[in-house]
Amino acid sequence: MSPSLEKILNDIEQLTPEEQLTVMGHLVERVKKHITHAPQKLKWSDLKGMAPYPLLGEDAQDWVSRNRREGDEHRERLLRGEE
Repeated sequence: MSPSLEKILNDIEQLTPEEQLTVMGHLVERVKKHITHAPQKLKWSDLKGMAPYPLLGEDAQDWVSRNRREGDEHRERLLRGEE
């Protein structure tokens, strides 16, 4: 504990209970000003434009088409008994 903090705490002990409450109220208000409030809940639309295009280097529609094609090919191989 720093010497200045020890002095402050010692000085507070010398105050009346009402004065100590005043000190506490002052500290609470001071801390409230410095506490960051919880961020507001974001909507998905608030995220628009945050990621670079194309994300991960691939167009979204190309990704969907490729995954569908790969899924179709996989199902066809399963039906033919190749896997």
